[in-house]
Amino acid sequence: MAEHPELVDVPEEWRVTGTATPFQGKKTSVRTDDVVMPDGGVARRDYQVHPGSVAVLALDEEDRVLVLSQYRHPVRWKLWEIPAGLLDVPGENPLHAAERELYEEAHVQATDWRVLVDVYTTPGGCDEAVRIFLARGVTEAEGERFAVFAEEAAMELARVPLDELVQGALAGRLHNNCLVVGALALHAARSSAEGLEGLRPAEAPWPARPFQPS
Repeated sequence: MAEHPELVDVPEEWRVTGTATPFQGKKTSVRTDDVVMPDGGVARRDYQVHPGSVAVLALDEEDRVLVLSQYRHPVRWKLWEIPAGLLDVPGENPLHAAERELYEEAHVQATDWRVLVDVYTTPGGCDEAVRIFLARGVTEAEGERFAVFAEEAAMELARVPLDELVQGALAGRLHNNCLVVGALALHAARSSAEGLEGLRPAEAPWPARPFQPS
Protein backbone atom coordinates (compact mmCIF):
# COMPACT_ATOMS: atom_id res chain seq x y z
CA MET A 1 0.00 0.00 0.00
CA ALA A 2 1.40 3.40 -0.98
CA GLU A 3 2.07 5.95 1.71
CA HIS A 4 -0.74 8.45 2.13
CA PRO A 5 -0.06 12.06 1.09
CA GLU A 6 0.50 14.80 3.63
CA LEU A 7 -2.88 15.79 5.03
CA VAL A 8 -3.49 19.48 4.43
CA ASP A 9 -6.88 21.19 4.19
CA VAL A 10 -7.12 23.31 1.05
CA PRO A 11 -9.48 26.16 0.11
CA GLU A 12 -12.05 25.31 -2.55
CA GLU A 13 -15.28 26.97 -3.64
CA TRP A 14 -17.97 25.28 -5.73
CA ARG A 15 -20.13 27.38 -8.01
CA VAL A 16 -23.20 29.00 -6.47
CA THR A 17 -26.14 29.68 -8.78
CA GLY A 18 -28.33 31.47 -6.26
CA THR A 19 -28.17 32.83 -2.72
CA ALA A 20 -30.51 34.38 -0.15
CA THR A 21 -30.36 35.59 3.45
CA PRO A 22 -33.62 34.53 5.14
CA PHE A 23 -32.47 35.76 8.56
CA GLN A 24 -30.18 38.63 9.61
CA GLY A 25 -29.31 38.90 13.28
CA LYS A 26 -27.18 41.34 15.25
CA LYS A 27 -23.95 39.35 14.93
CA THR A 28 -24.78 36.38 12.70
CA SER A 29 -27.11 35.52 9.84
CA VAL A 30 -28.49 32.51 7.99
CA ARG A 31 -27.64 32.09 4.33
CA THR A 32 -29.10 29.78 1.71
CA ASP A 33 -26.94 28.85 -1.29
CA ASP A 34 -27.77 26.75 -4.35
CA VAL A 35 -24.51 24.87 -4.94
CA VAL A 36 -23.53 23.00 -8.10
CA MET A 37 -22.42 19.46 -7.20
CA PRO A 38 -19.69 17.45 -9.03
CA ASP A 39 -22.35 15.45 -10.90
CA GLY A 40 -23.91 18.64 -12.25
CA GLY A 41 -26.88 18.65 -9.90
CA VAL A 42 -27.75 21.58 -7.65
CA ALA A 43 -28.16 21.19 -3.89
CA ARG A 44 -29.50 23.79 -1.46
CA ARG A 45 -27.35 24.42 1.60
CA ASP A 46 -28.46 26.46 4.64
CA TYR A 47 -25.79 27.66 7.06
CA GLN A 48 -25.01 30.26 9.68
CA VAL A 49 -22.68 33.09 8.68
CA HIS A 50 -20.42 33.91 11.63
CA PRO A 51 -17.74 36.61 12.14
CA GLY A 52 -15.32 34.18 13.78
CA SER A 53 -14.07 33.85 17.34
CA VAL A 54 -11.02 33.64 19.53
CA ALA A 55 -10.47 31.64 22.72
CA VAL A 56 -7.68 31.67 25.29
CA LEU A 57 -6.26 28.76 27.25
CA ALA A 58 -4.49 30.73 29.99
CA LEU A 59 -1.98 28.59 31.89
CA ASP A 60 -0.54 29.82 35.20
CA GLU A 61 2.74 28.96 36.91
CA GLU A 62 1.09 26.08 38.81
CA ASP A 63 -0.03 24.42 35.56
CA ARG A 64 -3.62 25.44 36.12
CA VAL A 65 -5.98 26.66 33.41
CA LEU A 66 -8.30 29.60 33.96
CA VAL A 67 -11.88 28.48 33.28
CA LEU A 68 -15.30 29.99 33.73
CA SER A 69 -18.80 28.57 34.01
CA GLN A 70 -21.49 30.17 31.86
CA TYR A 71 -25.12 29.39 31.01
CA ARG A 72 -25.64 28.59 27.32
CA HIS A 73 -29.30 28.82 26.44
CA PRO A 74 -29.30 26.99 23.06
CA VAL A 75 -28.13 23.76 24.74
CA ARG A 76 -29.76 24.43 28.16
CA TRP A 77 -26.53 23.70 30.02
CA LYS A 78 -24.15 25.65 32.22
CA LEU A 79 -20.76 24.85 30.71
CA TRP A 80 -17.19 25.21 31.90
CA GLU A 81 -15.31 27.15 29.23
CA ILE A 82 -12.13 29.08 28.57
CA PRO A 83 -12.34 32.85 27.91
CA ALA A 84 -13.60 33.48 24.38
CA GLY A 85 -15.36 36.04 22.25
CA LEU A 86 -16.36 37.18 18.78
CA LEU A 87 -14.19 38.95 16.24
CA ASP A 88 -16.47 41.97 16.31
CA VAL A 89 -14.50 44.11 13.87
CA PRO A 90 -13.91 42.81 10.30
CA GLY A 91 -10.21 42.14 9.80
CA GLU A 92 -9.50 42.54 13.52
CA ASN A 93 -6.16 41.15 14.70
CA PRO A 94 -7.16 37.98 16.59
CA LEU A 95 -4.37 38.43 19.16
CA HIS A 96 -5.76 41.82 20.14
CA ALA A 97 -9.24 40.32 20.43
CA ALA A 98 -7.91 37.48 22.60
CA GLU A 99 -6.11 39.91 24.91
CA ARG A 100 -9.33 41.89 25.25
CA GLU A 101 -11.45 38.83 26.04
CA LEU A 102 -8.98 37.59 28.66
CA TYR A 103 -9.09 40.98 30.35
CA GLU A 104 -12.85 41.40 30.15
CA GLU A 105 -13.86 37.92 31.26
CA ALA A 106 -11.11 37.09 33.76
CA HIS A 107 -9.37 40.41 34.53
CA VAL A 108 -5.94 38.96 33.83
CA GLN A 109 -3.18 39.60 31.31
CA ALA A 110 -0.40 37.45 29.85
CA THR A 111 3.11 38.04 28.54
CA ASP A 112 3.65 34.92 26.40
CA TRP A 113 1.20 34.19 23.58
CA ARG A 114 1.21 31.34 21.03
CA VAL A 115 -1.33 29.93 18.60
CA LEU A 116 -2.47 26.62 20.02
CA VAL A 117 -4.84 25.45 17.28
CA ASP A 118 -7.25 26.75 14.59
CA VAL A 119 -10.59 25.02 14.00
CA TYR A 120 -13.91 25.31 12.21
CA THR A 121 -16.48 24.56 14.91
CA THR A 122 -19.28 23.08 12.79
CA PRO A 123 -18.31 23.28 9.08
CA GLY A 124 -21.37 21.35 7.98
CA GLY A 125 -23.73 24.09 9.12
CA CYS A 126 -21.77 27.19 10.11
CA ASP A 127 -18.70 29.02 8.78
CA GLU A 128 -17.42 29.95 12.25
CA ALA A 129 -13.63 29.76 12.54
CA VAL A 130 -11.97 29.84 15.96
CA ARG A 131 -8.35 30.51 16.84
CA ILE A 132 -7.40 29.12 20.25
CA PHE A 133 -4.40 30.76 21.88
CA LEU A 134 -2.10 29.53 24.63
CA ALA A 135 -1.34 32.36 27.06
CA ARG A 136 1.37 32.09 29.71
CA GLY A 137 2.93 34.52 32.14
CA VAL A 138 -0.52 35.19 33.55
CA THR A 139 -0.97 37.98 36.12
CA GLU A 140 -3.86 40.03 37.46
CA ALA A 141 -4.72 43.02 35.28
CA GLU A 142 -4.51 46.55 36.62
CA GLY A 143 -7.48 48.87 37.01
CA GLU A 144 -11.16 48.19 37.61
CA ARG A 145 -12.82 45.02 36.43
CA PHE A 146 -14.82 45.13 33.21
CA ALA A 147 -18.57 45.47 33.82
CA VAL A 148 -20.37 42.26 32.83
CA PHE A 149 -24.07 41.75 32.09
CA ALA A 150 -26.67 39.16 30.96
CA GLU A 151 -25.30 35.57 31.15
CA GLU A 152 -21.81 36.84 31.98
CA ALA A 153 -23.06 38.38 35.24
CA ALA A 154 -23.50 34.88 36.70
CA MET A 155 -20.14 33.49 35.59
CA GLU A 156 -17.97 31.52 38.03
CA LEU A 157 -14.19 31.60 37.70
CA ALA A 158 -11.77 28.84 38.67
CA ARG A 159 -8.23 27.64 38.06
CA VAL A 160 -8.08 23.93 37.31
CA PRO A 161 -5.07 21.65 36.66
CA LEU A 162 -4.70 20.82 32.98
CA ASP A 163 -4.75 17.08 33.67
CA GLU A 164 -8.19 17.41 35.29
CA LEU A 165 -9.55 19.14 32.18
CA VAL A 166 -8.17 16.41 29.93
CA GLN A 167 -9.67 13.70 32.14
CA GLY A 168 -12.99 15.56 32.32
CA ALA A 169 -13.17 15.87 28.53
CA LEU A 170 -12.42 12.19 27.94
CA ALA A 171 -14.90 11.15 30.64
CA GLY A 172 -17.71 13.20 29.07
CA ARG A 173 -17.99 15.66 31.96
CA LEU A 174 -16.86 18.70 29.95
CA HIS A 175 -18.41 19.64 26.61
CA ASN A 176 -17.44 23.12 25.48
CA ASN A 177 -15.58 22.76 22.20
CA CYS A 178 -12.89 25.38 22.83
CA LEU A 179 -12.10 24.00 26.27
CA VAL A 180 -11.97 20.39 25.07
CA VAL A 181 -9.99 21.12 21.91
CA GLY A 182 -7.66 23.50 23.71
CA ALA A 183 -6.91 21.16 26.61
CA LEU A 184 -6.30 18.15 24.37
CA ALA A 185 -4.18 20.23 21.95
CA LEU A 186 -1.99 21.51 24.78
CA HIS A 187 -1.59 17.99 26.14
CA ALA A 188 -0.57 16.78 22.68
CA ALA A 189 1.80 19.71 22.09
CA ARG A 190 3.66 18.94 25.29
CA SER A 191 4.16 15.36 24.13
CA SER A 192 5.54 16.37 20.72
CA ALA A 193 9.24 16.45 19.89
CA GLU A 194 9.36 20.26 19.81
CA GLY A 195 7.14 20.79 22.83
CA LEU A 196 5.47 24.15 23.36
CA GLU A 197 8.30 25.92 21.54
CA GLY A 198 7.02 24.26 18.37
CA LEU A 199 3.72 26.16 18.55
CA ARG A 200 3.12 28.89 15.99
CA PRO A 201 3.75 32.54 16.92
CA ALA A 202 0.81 34.56 18.18
CA GLU A 203 0.40 36.44 14.89
CA ALA A 204 0.78 33.47 12.55
CA PRO A 205 -1.30 33.79 9.34
CA TRP A 206 -4.90 32.63 9.60
CA PRO A 207 -6.38 32.07 6.12
CA ALA A 208 -9.87 31.49 7.54
CA ARG A 209 -9.95 35.04 8.95
CA PRO A 210 -7.20 37.15 7.29
CA PHE A 211 -5.87 40.08 9.31
CA GLN A 212 -3.09 42.66 9.35
CA PRO A 213 -0.29 41.85 11.86
CA SER A 214 0.57 44.51 14.43
